[in-house]
Order: sequence, then structure tokens, then C-alpha cells
Amino acid sequence: MSTWCRLVCALMLLLAMPAVWADDPSAAPASTAAAPPAGPVTSEAPASAAAPPGPTEPILVGADKISAGDTAWMLTSTALVLMMTIPGLALFYAGMVRKKNVLATLMQSFACTCIVTILWWVIGYSWAFTPGAGVLKGFIGGSTRWLMNGMSFVHGETDNKLTVSHLAVTIPETVYAMFQMTFAIITPALIAGAFADRMKFSAMLIFMSVWSLVVYAPIAHMVWEPTGWLNVKGVLDYAGGTVVHINAGIAALASCLVLGKRIGYGKESMPPYNLSLTFIGASLLWVGWFGFNAGSAGAADGRAGMAMLATQMATAAAALGWMFAEWISKGKPSVLGIASGAVAGLVAITPASGFVGPTAAVIIGLIAGVVCYIAATSLKHALGYDDSLDAFGVHGIGGIVGALLTGVFASKEISGSEGSVLTQLWGVGTTVVYGFIVSYVILIVIDKTIGLRVTEEQERQGLDISLHGESLE
Repeated sequence: MSTWCRLVCALMLLLAMPAVWADDPSAAPASTAAAPPAGPVTSEAPASAAAPPGPTEPILVGADKISAGDTAWMLTSTALVLMMTIPGLALFYAGMVRKKNVLATLMQSFACTCIVTILWWVIGYSWAFTPGAGVLKGFIGGSTRWLMNGMSFVHGETDNKLTVSHLAVTIPETVYAMFQMTFAIITPALIAGAFADRMKFSAMLIFMSVWSLVVYAPIAHMVWEPTGWLNVKGVLDYAGGTVVHINAGIAALASCLVLGKRIGYGKESMPPYNLSLTFIGASLLWVGWFGFNAGSAGAADGRAGMAMLATQMATAAAALGWMFAEWISKGKPSVLGIASGAVAGLVAITPASGFVGPTAAVIIGLIAGVVCYIAATSLKHALGYDDSLDAFGVHGIGGIVGALLTGVFASKEISGSEGSVLTQLWGVGTTVVYGFIVSYVILIVIDKTIGLRVTEEQERQGLDISLHGESLE
């Protein structure tokens, strides 16, 4: 059976699973992904007494209703998550490519940060995090925050007012929008690891732009907006296992298949340029991930503390799991292996971090470390695709492992909900199928118009010189 047939069969199986168990009584809706307050807050009433906002009305509160502690923590978390992309992910990826492609790889992360920032301002935030209307309200938000219109701070003579999101009522909406922007930035940047060394820069910019609006924003809305289709079904995703990692991972797989293998893949040696850069990048990712997971509490509270602890435990366990699996398999533990294992643990604990305790986090991390090692080595070789930096093997597979194990280990005492593996399959299956199909279509359209891949001469010369006119020397 060909690689294409195997992958299509796997996708069809994932699509069928949620439908088979759609009416299972054990798949009862659970709490929302990041456990937001019950409703918006106003200067006259507490959050629990307020009604959900309409699609067009802003939530304006007095400045005295804003928590200084929550705001300070979310500002810090936002900076930590942005650090994950630049410089964290940029260095992590750059150290693994060949010397002739280091600058081009750094450029991809930096440019992605810039272009997604502008798109988030234009319409991305509104589509992802405002209530929708009509038959599509479960799948995409409205346009009330087009150009971030209505997001305001009003300085009055006697009373200062500002807008808040109905998903985070104790911090200014500007802070919440900025925090979520950093998630929207790193998700498409992760995909770049799959097509490293061979995609045109112009094609990459178009792909990332379209993908962030037609794939990322709808999935974020479905999972995290209280009226979102997957949220209503009870799918649990605390900080982005489906929205970020499965989403990016399955798009990475689509990229590998459409672009094809690198010239010389499997025949020529392709040693990483500098594993010191990769190690520094992985370390920055580890530290920044505390903003990613603990920041998803939206407040400086007990859940943020538990998410931080769970993140640390799972990451350490996964790094050891990958290290020992590699040690047993190849006879030696590598720096690249332990760093990759740590990232796999960070990925897997992301959907569960606010729903599980430290013991469950260790188990999730150990499983993810071993499974992702197998996916990045044996599975990739068996299926024959060229995932340059294992974006699918680590983020796609790690995200699926974490999402499903969230259903196993979610603690009602911590999350207020009981997890369900069958419910989690809805989130996994929807993200895999929608993300793969739409990503594949976008890539094919670009390929048929401006072309996706650099020429053979450019690839052999290296993208640093051929695309950017620069080199490390």
C-alpha cells in the first residue's frame, strides 16, 4: 500500500470515529476549554449575574473592576509566549537545518510574527474570539472587532472605563487580544519545520496568511469560544493541544506531501548546523511555555499554579522518556533527542495542563516522549514522508496524545469536569480532517499559481543566498 493510501485511510478512520460515538452518553459536555468566567462583567453586576454578550455589544467596565494582579501576570505571560517564537522557535529550528539555510529559517519565524500580527488586528481576533451569528456561529466569530474596532479605553474626568473580553473579565481586552495573538503567531510558525529547506519565501508568506485566517481562526473559535461547536460538545483543550499543535502538525503533514522530499533526502548526509542553537531554542521554549499554559488561566490564581507545575513535570518526564527510548534503540542518548523530548512533553501537556495534577502530568509526559520518538523515527521512515524538523511527529502526534490523555486524566476536582476520551476524539478528528483538507487545498492552489517550491539549483545553493542574498560567512 502506498504512503498516500495509508495516510488517506488514517484520516478517514479519524473522521469516522467521532460519528460512531456521537450519541454516546458518556460524552457529556464538559466545562469550557480554559474555564472562563460564566459571563461578562459590568460595573453594576458581578460576572456570575451577567448575561452573555450579544454579537455586537462591547463589554465596558470601570477601571476599578480590573485586577492589577491578573493583568500583571497576563502581560508577563504574553511576553513569555512571544519569546517562544522569537527567539525560541527560530533558534530551535535554525540549529537543525544545514548551514546554507539557517538565515532563511530564522527569517520564516520572524516574518510570520510580523504578518500574523497585522492579520490578527485586521480580522483574526474577531473571527476567533467574538460570538458569531446565524448558522455559522459555532464555527466562526463575528466582525465586531474588525481592525479591533470598539476595543477602547475611555479616560473620563471622574470615571475611567475600558473594554474586556467575555472570556477574561478581570483584565483589559487589549491584554487578552495580545495574549491570544501570540498563540496565533506561533501556530503557523510551527508548520515551517516540516517544509524547511525547500519552500519559496513568497509562497510561505501567502500560505501562512491564508492558513491563519481560514484554518487557525475557525478552529480557535470552535474550541475556545463558549458558543463554538466543539466547546459546546465538551471538548477540553486548556491551552492549545488541538487549536495549536494538532492544527499545526496536520498542516505540516500536508506540506510534506505536497512539496515532496528534499533533494538527496535519505541518500545524502544532512547534519544539523549547530545543536547549541537548538538547545538554546528548546530551553527558551520550555521557559516560555509557562506563559503559554499557566497564562491560559487568564488570571493569577490556583489554576495557573497547577498548570505551571503540571507543565514542568510533564516536560521533564517526556525528555527522559525520549532520552531512554533513544538510548535503548541507538545505544547513545543525544542532545537533540532530549531537547526534542522536552518539546514533545510541552506539547502533550498543553491541552491537559489546567485539568490534571502532577502525577497525571508525569504519565502524560512519559507516554508522549516515547510515542513522539517513535513517530519521528520509525513511523516517518515507514510512511516515507520528509518532515524536515519533525513538526508532525512532535506537534501533530504529541498534540493527539495529549488531547486523548486529557480525556483519561482530567480531574473533576481541578477542572470541574470529568474527561471523556470519546468527546476528545471529536476535537481530534475535527481538527485533523478540517486542518488537513483545507491546508492541502491552500497549498495546491499556491502551487498551481505562483509555485510552492524553489528550483533545484536554488535548493542546492541554499535558501540563504538564493532567496535572501545573505550567508553566515
